[in-house]
Amino acid sequence: MENTLNGAEAMVRMLEAQGVDHIFGLCGDTTLPFYDAMHLLDHKINHVLTRDERSAAYMADGYSRVTGKPGVCEGPSGGGATYILPGLIEASESSYAILAITTDISVSTYGKYPLTEVDQEALMRPLTKWNTVIRQSAHIPRMVRAAFRAMTTGRSGSAHLGLPYDIQYDSVDPTDIWADPRTASYPAYPTGPDAGSVEAAVDAILSAKTPLIVCGGGVVVSGAMAELDRIAARLDIAVATSISGQGSLADSHPNALGVVGSNGGTDQTWEMMQQADLIVFMGCRAGSTTTARWEAPSVGTRIVHFDVDPMVIGANLPTEVGVVGDLRMSLEMVNAELDRRGQGLSTFGGAAAVADIKRRKFEIFDRIAAGDDRPIRPERVISDLMKVLPPDATVVSDPGTSCPYYSAYYQQQLAGRYFITNRAHGALGYSMAASLGAWHGRPAGKTVALMGDGSFGFTVGELETVCRAKAPITFVVFSNSNFGWIKASQMADKGSRYYNVDFNRVDQAAVAAAYGVKSWRVEDPAELERVLREAVAHDGPTLVDVVTQPLEEANAPVRRWMG
Repeated sequence: MENTLNGAEAMVRMLEAQGVDHIFGLCGDTTLPFYDAMHLLDHKINHVLTRDERSAAYMADGYSRVTGKPGVCEGPSGGGATYILPGLIEASESSYAILAITTDISVSTYGKYPLTEVDQEALMRPLTKWNTVIRQSAHIPRMVRAAFRAMTTGRSGSAHLGLPYDIQYDSVDPTDIWADPRTASYPAYPTGPDAGSVEAAVDAILSAKTPLIVCGGGVVVSGAMAELDRIAARLDIAVATSISGQGSLADSHPNALGVVGSNGGTDQTWEMMQQADLIVFMGCRAGSTTTARWEAPSVGTRIVHFDVDPMVIGANLPTEVGVVGDLRMSLEMVNAELDRRGQGLSTFGGAAAVADIKRRKFEIFDRIAAGDDRPIRPERVISDLMKVLPPDATVVSDPGTSCPYYSAYYQQQLAGRYFITNRAHGALGYSMAASLGAWHGRPAGKTVALMGDGSFGFTVGELETVCRAKAPITFVVFSNSNFGWIKASQMADKGSRYYNVDFNRVDQAAVAAAYGVKSWRVEDPAELERVLREAVAHDGPTLVDVVTQPLEEANAPVRRWMG
């Protein structure tokens, strides 16, 4: 260990001690000491220079989701701190651990109207799980440890550290550079539920006639997929998910119903939400999207709720049994209780009901996807992606055109986090950046990013970052030259009174080619599968610009548009 450390060097050493191997960020005046420490010290952290602080946070988010480790992003004071905000609130509300380090003006200049002054602590407070601006260099190691504890324990979320310019030069005691290895990944220090609540939950489930499990992102975050699989199979109970819950079971699992709700759900999957006499929410907050604005479960439907966060139990629906604890530990205890009771295969008939619903849902999808319509139907894009992507591909989608189609129809072959989308706040421009973070976290697998042309325009500059990294990501752009989600909403809610939602058609393939991305523009559906296959197989960045049917003309799986 070094004999002396300044604050910037201490920050690097603390991140190293916490197991950080990637940092995504953008340089600025207040960051000079930190970058110099990164340059001079011997360490194994890979710093990825981004073109926008928003993108740095989204890259950290994508990295975190596939690795189960906190993602780290950084940016300078002033504008950099304000730009990094969207990624922090998305991660916190989606329960993923990311740390933002924003360097700041010198403590000695606070209140003297220096350039880029902003109250970072007040700015970040409502958007993060934990947040502070460090005001003494000696506090750096302790504050880093606290940030990682906060991010990784309980319901995981984002944290922020402000690092003023002058304390980056002040000394730090090298003996204080240490970290708790348990907080290098999450969930750290998981806590199990009360045994009585588990028994009560099992009693309730077994007393139902048509129960349905609805999983949110908490199942995958906690690594509870195998335990859920065992429960679903032994009770023959149907398992639905929110969009964030995709991957709780593989879609090929006989009990996997798929996504339900107002986005990505279909009339067929919604039948089970309406018919269930008991719904078991697992790591799912029962928010507006999954319940189609609380259209179901209806009043009188029995509710059992498993979650790591006691605040969500009973927040929206009267709850018969609440089970508070880490999802993996909770479901292990459910299986142990079923073992104790000798409970094997039950007679809920979930697999048979799921098979009937999927048959009827995919009869419609397959007919549309097989058509040769121009512009190309989004169903055709999803169908052809299913033909060409390997089972372990990581797919990242913006919340626009691609998301409901993918969530409704793509059949993921593996349990786990292989589909990523920013469902908490739904900002455009997410997938291009998050896909690079996901690739850095899972470089051996194929990574694909889906987006509309509206989203493409938000973060197109990151194509340079992708090319610099030589990341073999395939970008698929659904091009319909409008902000499709809003235009479809104007169609459904405002009598097709369209206002300021259309923009000029852009040749995304030509733009990508200018950055050095191998690209194609596809207007003929007969060419699509071949082009996608070629793009996925290429050993560098690729982009396929698909001229697609506008959402307001489509059969999109979004309940409020479907009459």
